[in-house]
Amino acid sequence: MAVSSIPARAGDPTAPRPARTPRRPRGEGQWALGHREPLNANERIKKDDDPLNVRARIENIYAHHGFASIDPQDLRGRFRWWGLYTQRKAGIDGGRTAVLEPHELEDEFFMLRVRVDGGELSLAQLRVVAEISREFARDTADITDRQNIQYHWVRVEDVPEIWRRLESVGLQTTEACGDCPRVVLGSPVAGVARDELVDPTPAVDEIVRRYVGDKDFSNLPRKFKTSISWLVDTPYEANDIAFLGVDHPDHGPGFDVWVGGGLSTNPMLAQRLGVWVPLAEVPDVWAGVVGIFRDYGYRRLRNRARLKFLVADWGVTKFREVLEKEYLGRALLDGPAPRLPDRPVDHIGVHPQRDGRNYVGAAPVVGRVSGGQLARLADVVEAHGSDRVRLTPYQKLLVLDVAPERTDSLVRELRGIGLEAQPSAWRRGTMACTGIEYCKLAIVETKARGEELVARLEERLRDFDADISIHLNGCPNACARTQVADIGLKGQLVVGPDGRQVEGFQVHLGGGLGMAEGQTAGFGRKLRGLKTTAEELPEYVERLARRYLAGRESGETFANWVIRVDEEELR
Repeated sequence: MAVSSIPARAGDPTAPRPARTPRRPRGEGQWALGHREPLNANERIKKDDDPLNVRARIENIYAHHGFASIDPQDLRGRFRWWGLYTQRKAGIDGGRTAVLEPHELEDEFFMLRVRVDGGELSLAQLRVVAEISREFARDTADITDRQNIQYHWVRVEDVPEIWRRLESVGLQTTEACGDCPRVVLGSPVAGVARDELVDPTPAVDEIVRRYVGDKDFSNLPRKFKTSISWLVDTPYEANDIAFLGVDHPDHGPGFDVWVGGGLSTNPMLAQRLGVWVPLAEVPDVWAGVVGIFRDYGYRRLRNRARLKFLVADWGVTKFREVLEKEYLGRALLDGPAPRLPDRPVDHIGVHPQRDGRNYVGAAPVVGRVSGGQLARLADVVEAHGSDRVRLTPYQKLLVLDVAPERTDSLVRELRGIGLEAQPSAWRRGTMACTGIEYCKLAIVETKARGEELVARLEERLRDFDADISIHLNGCPNACARTQVADIGLKGQLVVGPDGRQVEGFQVHLGGGLGMAEGQTAGFGRKLRGLKTTAEELPEYVERLARRYLAGRESGETFANWVIRVDEEELR
């Protein structure tokens, strides 16, 4: 029987199907693979004009003609490369954060971040920071968990003069924000710690000198965060790259390298590359890793544009191979893992330096300080013979080079200006992000809530004898490292007792980083439905702390207790 030549009808399941052409994988916007076309509005802004160029427009146009003269692409894009974000307009509640347009959320004032790489401030720099706060920022000057100083209420008209004053003492706001290399975290006791074999400060300084403001690295897929420390006293596993001190059995002191850390809404911990790098090579290795991120990083989707996603997809073996072959042109030496201390490093209080003098670590409450307070601090520091202050990645500060016989006096004077060198566990362990007071992304208040929480716990549990870290965040972005706290509090709207939505927090319990021997890094435990209103937060934390005290085993940390107990104990 002849086969009919009549074409099969559309939809006929018996009809032969044409062979499919294999679909080409969608590009992720990786420059090294030829995907250079702008794939979203942020990439278009960076392609149209290098963001570093906006400084000239700020100085020559916007500072003279005011806020209304600012081009929207500069205002909500390129300004960040000079540390500037518009701040939240007062009176807009958290329920409107996600529904209003940027121009509806923003005020005509700016948040301004000052880079303090390695946390180092001289007395002259501290005085200028305080002076700017009082004259141009309504006395605001928060210490962030990136070792920055953060101002609010800054007018664009005042920015050139602020820059002039900062730069006159060696400070800058260059790339304090934006898709570029952010402030370099460093040990606040670099160069003075007794247990430090290599002071990494020269590497920090060289990276800043060579690469901050360099247009080769001013257009990265997203932000790039760095930590360089001999001691285990920075949150190294939460950074895009971290160098941590290690003593090689054959080559001596150098640095172990970690890549691919970052928190936010999709948290990942950094992974060891397994290499040993001497101090002199740290800047080159750092530049190689940044180069990989620039060229191979994912630019198509902003929520996948951090280095951590590339490291997760490639794995550290491929990442190291590309770094060595394409960016360094040589193999790196294999290296041992770093030795962690017996206990987490805590710089608060009085500690001996290697030269016989002391350093004194003091805690404000949740990083909130003022220009007036910093000016008084400068006077106290000078009166006690010191010229150096350091900021920490935990919203604290240190005074270096204090003679032993003057230490007690310094502690008393610091207490007199609201900086406590003998704080309660609650004051020492609590951090908070900017929150709804100034941040356009926030949903809830954090700084005031944190201050209230510390005050309540100090009143009710003053003699609490354990360390519990509490990190309050105003939104899911984890600027306060919510997921790696003993008690992480992610701001959101929750249902209150009367059935209405009120400010509250989703609770993460038992998170932490690998900061000491025996500690396993991991993210906090999230229990279904475990939330608290902001009003009930102090009561909840007090109840949880009392249960821990009553039920802990000998030497058991809060994180281990959280893992062991039944869920009902945690509610």
